[in-house]
Amino acid sequence: MKVKYSSEAIADLERVVEFLESENPYAARRVAIDLQEGVDRLKQFPRIGLPVLKAPDPEQIRDLYVGHYTARYLITSDAIFILRIWHNKENEKNF
Repeated sequence: MKVKYSSEAIADLERVVEFLESENPYAARRVAIDLQEGVDRLKQFPRIGLPVLKAPDPEQIRDLYVGHYTARYLITSDAIFILRIWHNKENEKNF
């Protein structure tokens, strides 16, 4: 199954990496790699994330937790769409 990123998720990832790079380039690189590896696991195990209970279809919209970050994604018949990515200390309602 293919994994695709929404434009918002790409912007989220860039925001996270840029924020960390200013303080610790190594941490920024590590978080980017960890998130990519976590998302790649969805190719084999698309339902590994937890259902988003308040979503219209909780079985299709899920949250994958990778370290201190959440990747919200949508499962369709032919692809997994990463919708948003945020740090767990950020307010989910902003995403």
